[in-house]
Amino acid sequence: MRDGILLGLAVGVSGLAFGAAAVGAGLSAWQACALSLLAYTGASQFALAGAIAGGGSLLAGTAGAIMLGSRNALYSLRLADLLQVHGLRRFATAQGVTDESAAIALAQPDHAAARTGFRATFASLYLTWNAATLIGAVGAGRLGSPQSFGLDVIGPAAFLALIWPRLQAGRTERAVAAGGAAIALAATPLLPAGAPVILAAFAALAGALARRPSSDGRSA
Repeated sequence: MRDGILLGLAVGVSGLAFGAAAVGAGLSAWQACALSLLAYTGASQFALAGAIAGGGSLLAGTAGAIMLGSRNALYSLRLADLLQVHGLRRFATAQGVTDESAAIALAQPDHAAARTGFRATFASLYLTWNAATLIGAVGAGRLGSPQSFGLDVIGPAAFLALIWPRLQAGRTERAVAAGGAAIALAATPLLPAGAPVILAAFAALAGALARRPSSDGRSA
């Protein structure tokens, strides 16, 4: 719970940058806040605001935002058995799946701790992100350029700190991490922000196939 709350507070303040960027792109303050309340995925929101700012259509911006948000589906597949939610609670839980909540949940030693960490991260990050979006949108004219904040580094740094213990767990984990990083770095100059992360998931798929047991019971 402590880790989730602190991470949510630290990452949530980057909503200031989104609120300011959204209003600077031509969205109203209430439209920026609606995106944070309903979409609630930072990379997709920034992508949509960037597309609008660049003169792109709303349809093109929405398509890009959906593509970037699709990585949450991969997290959800991994978290489904871990969180063990049923019925209508699945809809609320799905809304809370982000990079940060997934990382906190997966870092826990058992199912109960995973659920606690997930809920704490979701609550803390959701409230902080939306409050920061409102402040950033209303005070966009006084905050200056969002690019000068440097707040976008908080999320990746926190995520790396969370997964670092897993990188020390075994050779396969380190190989998957290195492969994913190489794919993301190679794709970064060619694709919009967020898309390289989706491509990096192929490294995890390759790692899973490499560890698949063969017919004699050994890894392939």
